[in-house]
Amino acid sequence: MDNKWSPTLNRREFLKLLGVGVGLTATGGLLQACAPSAPTASGTLSIYSALNESTNNQLFAAFKTANPGIEVQVLPLAAAGELQTRIQTEKASPKGDIFVGGDRAFHDGLGKQGLLEKYVSPNAGAVDANYKDAAGFWAGWYLGIFSFLYNTDRFGKEMGGLKKPTTWDDLLDPAWKQKLIMPDPVKTGGGFIFLATQIFRFGRDEAKAMDFMKKLHGNLAQYTGSAPQAIQLVAQGQFVGAMNWAHDILTEKGKGSPIDLIVPQDTGFEVGAVSIIKGGPNTNAAKSFVNWILTKDAGALNVKLSNRVAVLKDVAPAPGAPTLDSVKLVNYDWQWAADNKERLLKAWQAAVGI
Repeated sequence: MDNKWSPTLNRREFLKLLGVGVGLTATGGLLQACAPSAPTASGTLSIYSALNESTNNQLFAAFKTANPGIEVQVLPLAAAGELQTRIQTEKASPKGDIFVGGDRAFHDGLGKQGLLEKYVSPNAGAVDANYKDAAGFWAGWYLGIFSFLYNTDRFGKEMGGLKKPTTWDDLLDPAWKQKLIMPDPVKTGGGFIFLATQIFRFGRDEAKAMDFMKKLHGNLAQYTGSAPQAIQLVAQGQFVGAMNWAHDILTEKGKGSPIDLIVPQDTGFEVGAVSIIKGGPNTNAAKSFVNWILTKDAGALNVKLSNRVAVLKDVAPAPGAPTLDSVKLVNYDWQWAADNKERLLKAWQAAVGI
């Protein structure tokens, strides 16, 4: 998995990616805004990324264009839980510099274990206090809303007069038996956020939430090891529906896949974060990366590439992308969920018999 990748992207291509004209000068506009603030860094930056491949390639290429003295090496694992475990395993001799993507809970846990470097970027001032760590261990840079996708071809042919689900409880209908899949709550941030969402949906009545998860388990054909895998399987028509991230569903739909997006009421969301691994080989370059990822232009590029919602208020959402103020959310207490994660996962495993 330790494959090296050094993106190269010239200035004209970089500007084209962002959808702006190539007439900007290096001293004004885009390139100046994306330049690292401090410190001046060079060498190789090792990034542990929970983002999908298409975002990785172009986002990190843009970072390298804005920071030409830094080479990039990427370990891509779409399951943030696996990256968290790897960072814990490498505690005695860290190999990575940056952990990017995945819900803040993964980063928060690492920070509390002393595995992250405190760093408050000069660009973090534009990030809402609810979306960054007060101690400086991590900063949020995008938002993701948990949703539902379905294969439009199979749904139309096989589900008869069944209404499209508008609540999570609709997925308990026997018509969905063995036609649903979801990301594994143990391995993926999305799966765990879905589990925690049910607890908050039932007013923190864990017994009711686990009963729901047990009943849902009866309709599930499998749990996937990553969220993107679930989307691919539904897009290929192997299953009819799955719980997943709205932005990734929109991205796949944009490729022409026969899928559609629904945001059931009382859903949860993630704050995708970035953090610096303590004791990594190139902390200076890691600080430059954090500075860059929190710029408006990096946020806009991420929206363009992935349909994620930026935490920065002056970055417009992608067309058709749901936002926090356009959906009905549960009162998601992320800190409580993070603090109780291991206990809740064990309760879920006991409830569903895994």
